[in-house]
Amino acid sequence: MVEVNVAGRIEDYALLGDLQTGALVGRDGSIDWLCLPRFDSSACFAALLHDESAGHWRLAPAGADRASRRRYRDDSLVLETEWHTPDGAVRVVDYMPPRGQAPDIVRVVEGVSGAVPMRMRLRLRFDYGSIVPWVRHHDRDFAAVAGPDAVWLHTEMPLHGDERLTEADFTVRAGDRVPFVLTYQRSHLSRPEPVDPDRSLHETQRFWKSWIDRCRYRGPWSDAVRRSLVLLKALTYTPTGGIVAAATTSLPEQLGGARNWDYRYCWLRDATFTLQALLGTGHVAEARAWREWLLRAVAGDPADLRIMYGLDGTRRLPESSLDWLAGYANSRPVRVGNAAADQFQLDVWGEVLDGLHLARESGLSANEAAWDLQRALLDYLEGNWRRVDNSLWEVRGPRRQFVHSKVMAWAGFDRAVRAVERHRLDGPADRWRAVRDEIHAEVCAKGFDTGRNTFTQFYGSQGLDAALLLIPRVGFLPPTDPRVLGTIDAIQRELCVDGFVLRYQPQNDDNVDGLPGHEGAFLACSFWLVDALHTAGRSGQARELFERLLDLRNDVGLLAEEYDPVSRRHLGNTPQAFSLVGLVNSARQLAGATTRTSAEPSEQDTQTRRLRSAGRSRRMP
Repeated sequence: MVEVNVAGRIEDYALLGDLQTGALVGRDGSIDWLCLPRFDSSACFAALLHDESAGHWRLAPAGADRASRRRYRDDSLVLETEWHTPDGAVRVVDYMPPRGQAPDIVRVVEGVSGAVPMRMRLRLRFDYGSIVPWVRHHDRDFAAVAGPDAVWLHTEMPLHGDERLTEADFTVRAGDRVPFVLTYQRSHLSRPEPVDPDRSLHETQRFWKSWIDRCRYRGPWSDAVRRSLVLLKALTYTPTGGIVAAATTSLPEQLGGARNWDYRYCWLRDATFTLQALLGTGHVAEARAWREWLLRAVAGDPADLRIMYGLDGTRRLPESSLDWLAGYANSRPVRVGNAAADQFQLDVWGEVLDGLHLARESGLSANEAAWDLQRALLDYLEGNWRRVDNSLWEVRGPRRQFVHSKVMAWAGFDRAVRAVERHRLDGPADRWRAVRDEIHAEVCAKGFDTGRNTFTQFYGSQGLDAALLLIPRVGFLPPTDPRVLGTIDAIQRELCVDGFVLRYQPQNDDNVDGLPGHEGAFLACSFWLVDALHTAGRSGQARELFERLLDLRNDVGLLAEEYDPVSRRHLGNTPQAFSLVGLVNSARQLAGATTRTSAEPSEQDTQTRRLRSAGRSRRMP
């Protein structure tokens, strides 16, 4: 087996982006991941998942390793990385201008003090490291072509090398500025003009300042919220408004394991959480674009609803393995595409209905076709809510009667009833109310373990599911209902490692997810626990956990999908939109945000409270 030579840990990477793709650059100055021209295109730098032979671009002092410090400039994606060496100090400024004619990466070396010998090493490998391009050097220009892909590098420094490696060695002194501009284009098109490094830097900073200045959040942890929003914006595919789950594929949930998935797609389960984060912080244009992407993606036969889609709404995302890549930390296989796209996950019908309800309640412009679509989704859900499914966690074991899936089916009908009663939309509210109440009664009867005082992962299960923390958030039960409090306690007791929340225990119920190995704490679920604790009246515990989660961010504010409390390492794909959205929404909850969310009390909640106050019931089904 090939031993990989990864430049750093997952948390060692920072993100560059142009709102159509993203690059990961390590603390050693190496760009080890870049897909062109889109997030879901093949990578031309894939050292992250193998070693340097799969493509990378390093720019750093000769012989130096990790940088002395780095930071983003203000609230932007302009990254500054500094090295302090025996010869002096140097800074590398990295950024991707918002997409114009073509994607560009600009790297500018700035001399700070002394005279520092620098080395630039560029190794392009198209198609995830499998294709060595034809390379031409012409004085201070470089061109690489293979099949449909072409890349040019423009610089004032002399370049040398061959197909395997292009290098430049030079010395920078205080006040020197040495730019490198890498530009991509389809090989059958003419070479684009490289961007001007000075002008594009100014325009890039101005773009990010203008965007983040619209943020309305003024509460505590403002810096963390604003950085998370910038990263979330960077994961947006501007041409369609879709938001990718992460910028990477196959970063492992267990080092050396097989739980490696492609997250460069758009998940429906993220809809409501993302809308809450965007609307609650004043980014209405992005929320509207995400809603419009959602409406286009799910249009068609409701029976064909997918759990995830491509950036442009593509439905077919066939999964394959890249066997020539050793994987991050020898974690195989490396996957592209995602077979879970074909799974039946009942909760997505409720997720879509809940997200569109939130958009309606928040005042986004009405869309008559959107209500027609929702009615079609409800018709399908009414005839299929009793089916077993794969759960929101995309388990590859047997389908089950997952409790969270039923809760989200309940939420779909609950939002439909509200739409008729509060917004005067046309629909059979009485019939929908009856279905909603039937689901509620069944879940409380079959999905709740009275002996353990907790809801379970599926009917009759011995396991728990972190998604049960969302029961009060969607309004299925009040946050202080004894069953909710019992479930919170059970999750803290059985699903937490050092206070952070696992999604579930894979070994329970005869290996519920059908996969080998285990995984780390899921960061979005840990933020859900923050929210559940806060609304249950345990604000001190909630705040303490939130502060600990903030401490897990890397030095420039990124969060991956998971965290291993034992090795204290980030795990899974990065940066993870679900984790960033969780941070924003939990900060708003703890700060007492009043922006409308999908967790408003439902009729079921109100009825339960009335019965309790009358002393007639403490166990409303």
